[in-house]
Amino acid sequence: MKTIGLIGGMSWESTVTYYQIINTVVKEQLGGFHSAQCLLYSVDFHEIEECQSNGDWEKGAAILADAARRLERGGADFIAICTNTMHKVADSVQEAVSIPLLHIADATVQELQKNHIATAALLGTQYTMEQDFYKSKLHQAGLKVIVPEEDDRKTINYIIYNELCSGIIKENSRQSVLRIISELAEEGAQGIILGCTEIGLLVHQKDTAVPLFDTALIHAQRAALYALDRSI
Repeated sequence: MKTIGLIGGMSWESTVTYYQIINTVVKEQLGGFHSAQCLLYSVDFHEIEECQSNGDWEKGAAILADAARRLERGGADFIAICTNTMHKVADSVQEAVSIPLLHIADATVQELQKNHIATAALLGTQYTMEQDFYKSKLHQAGLKVIVPEEDDRKTINYIIYNELCSGIIKENSRQSVLRIISELAEEGAQGIILGCTEIGLLVHQKDTAVPLFDTALIHAQRAALYALDRSI
């Protein structure tokens, strides 16, 4: 079993999900008392969020690169960044270490293709929805990507940073996101990418008939299977 190096804490609410899913998959695959070999470096999200809001992605990259180097020195065989938005600096993190980085968008593309999704809607922080670092991965795979209208992007961003990152789950916020999902489906989205690892804390597949692709779930599952050298 490979040792997984997790860069978490962005927010720690969704990092908990990663730990649970990774260990669940390992137990399902190996049985008995098996659990994952993993190291977790949990950053201070206050510092990361300041880098995001100030547009200081270079400093954010330096923080995550340092975390990756520490994980490599600790014995990690590969790295997973437990968030979507900070994959904006994934190339810098990969350059800092000699071990592979399992990119969340690559894992998501594989899952979309597996389910024959050609057009997907992307929900996430405004950085993820509006900038190109994430969408370009989807476009390169031949996928069409649509995002919500500007007001809805702001609504989702507010829910993520002011509620979900603090573990606050509100029913009216769930209904707002479900409305947005329904409208995106009407625009042609065959599936919805929950492109923020916290959104899966708010909406679940049982809440809608539109196929949801929870990136935290997808990424964590693939990290566990990669650690076991199991096929996806």
